[in-house]
Amino acid sequence: MTEAIGFLEVQGYSVALAAMDKACKAATITIQGIDSNNPSTGDAAPIPVVIQVKFTGSISDVKVALEVARLEACRHIAEEDVSTHFIPSGFSGLEKLLKSGKVRPK
Repeated sequence: MTEAIGFLEVQGYSVALAAMDKACKAATITIQGIDSNNPSTGDAAPIPVVIQVKFTGSISDVKVALEVARLEACRHIAEEDVSTHFIPSGFSGLEKLLKSGKVRPK
């Protein structure tokens, strides 16, 4: 895999969609998968779902997308509830794992 990989984790599905809408408009990226988990605080969390979006693109595009997505997410939720991670060049077998998750396209 020669593309960079970006991960965005936020509380709330609508926050993830708003953030990725901005990211996709700002950079040439491909969303590879979306996953959902329960937050560490469980039902005590203000939004009881954590959404992770996994996407790929060039190094510069993924960096731009992560920053734009983070800024948009922070407009809706607290900064400590937004997490991003960047991998400049993923291992060749990693792309199969990017597509795994609870949310599946039909």
